[in-house]
Amino acid sequence: MTAPHPDADLDRILVGAHHDPHSFLGAHSTADGRTVVRALKPLARAVVAVRPSGERTRLTHERDGLFTGTLPGTAAGHHLLVTYDDGVERIHHDGYRFPPTLGAIDLHLVSEGRHELLWRVLGSHVRTLDGVTGASFAVWAPHAQGVRVIGDFNGWGAEHPMRSLGASGVWELFVPDVGAGTRYKYEIHTRDGRLLQKADPLARAAETPPATASVVHTSAYVWGDVAWMATRGGEDCHGRPMSVYEVHLPSWRPGLGYRQLAEELPEYVTELGFTHVEFMPVMEYPFGGSWGYQVTG
Repeated sequence: MTAPHPDADLDRILVGAHHDPHSFLGAHSTADGRTVVRALKPLARAVVAVRPSGERTRLTHERDGLFTGTLPGTAAGHHLLVTYDDGVERIHHDGYRFPPTLGAIDLHLVSEGRHELLWRVLGSHVRTLDGVTGASFAVWAPHAQGVRVIGDFNGWGAEHPMRSLGASGVWELFVPDVGAGTRYKYEIHTRDGRLLQKADPLARAAETPPATASVVHTSAYVWGDVAWMATRGGEDCHGRPMSVYEVHLPSWRPGLGYRQLAEELPEYVTELGFTHVEFMPVMEYPFGGSWGYQVTG
């Protein structure tokens, strides 16, 4: 038998206006020592909850993609077997069993507008939690009624509502089994009831224009400037002459890639007598004919 659930919670989740979907979705203990599992899988044909022991419980589709079931005892560490219309059964780890990926200090600094390393805590980050690898998503949307993360991993649908972390204005969710190269956006439920799809302002990568989705990205680049970084603090930078060469890379010797630019540009500016190079924006931007000041992430 499936334990009853508050219809109001489900209704708010379905319209994208719930501040704490983790309090409803995932696994929750009951007064009689059992566990209710709720999974929002709008595209699924069948969902089975699997305990660490291997015991399986088929969840019942109640309505609008919500599957529920009651398991004996605890369901800690459970995963889901989800069958879609193609008949293939896929393993899904339950993202609603994980704690927040931002700590209290980070949230305090974000809420006060004093966090100086926002790119480390907001945006998308591939990470491993409790042995499960996936991507965490976090965005600052203090006036939203609700936020979902949508993307390649859920058919750009309503499967992954995010939670609001206190009064910080940050919405967060860890989505298991999502890796680098995955496209995504945030769907914002505004105070006046509109649903807006927005690219991630702290995305590490983006689609090639005119497409506008953000892209989960990890960097394997190994920096080789350790020695210079260790000694730069002792340099008398204020007592040295400074001459800056500003450059727009796409139009400076068009056709060169970054590796070629790294060879030719330093040699060129050094020969001219410049001491520093200032790049015009190199981030992703929506119109290739512009200077790049309107960035997409």
